[in-house]
Amino acid sequence: MNRKKKIRFYQLIFLLAGGIIILFTYVNDNTKQDGIISENLQKKINDKLKGNNNSENNKFYNVKYSGLDLEGNRYIILAEEAVNSSSNINMVAMKDVKATFYFKDDTVLNISSREGDYNNKTLDIEFRKEIKAIYENSELYAEKAIFSNSNNSLVVSDKVKIVDSKGSMLADRLIFDIKDKTLNISSLKNSMIKSKINYK
Repeated sequence: MNRKKKIRFYQLIFLLAGGIIILFTYVNDNTKQDGIISENLQKKINDKLKGNNNSENNKFYNVKYSGLDLEGNRYIILAEEAVNSSSNINMVAMKDVKATFYFKDDTVLNISSREGDYNNKTLDIEFRKEIKAIYENSELYAEKAIFSNSNNSLVVSDKVKIVDSKGSMLADRLIFDIKDKTLNISSLKNSMIKSKINYK
């Protein structure tokens, strides 16, 4: 074997050896990298990444909404806690809600409830649980109330009680027309409204 053939032979051996070393190192590094994160840790990371859309990450505190209804009456809604709905981008679920409506005739309606839903597109509001409303000298208690911006009304239902300086009243349903300032009270069960009036 002449000198040139020997050099080429050695070069080929070194090239093959170098390729094997590089290949072995690369494959070995990938195997080690796969083993750096355990399956349990990887599962936890994936669960966290999937959970980025859950309600905890959409939760806000001390929220305030304000604006005008269709009649031009100003309103302010405060909530200690609010969560954006995952199914409807316009809906916000709220807790410990306080709403104030400032009417054009300078009267004010205050409503508070434990829970509520606010539609930031239609501006409709649903109040639920332990509702208390104060309008002029009257107080109203109920478990459900819906303010409809399009109908310009407040519909109150479920254990409705009105306390006024003239007396108290129990009813099943109450409709307050915000535009005309009229009140429609009805009883669904026995067609009778229980009331107690003070004649003073």
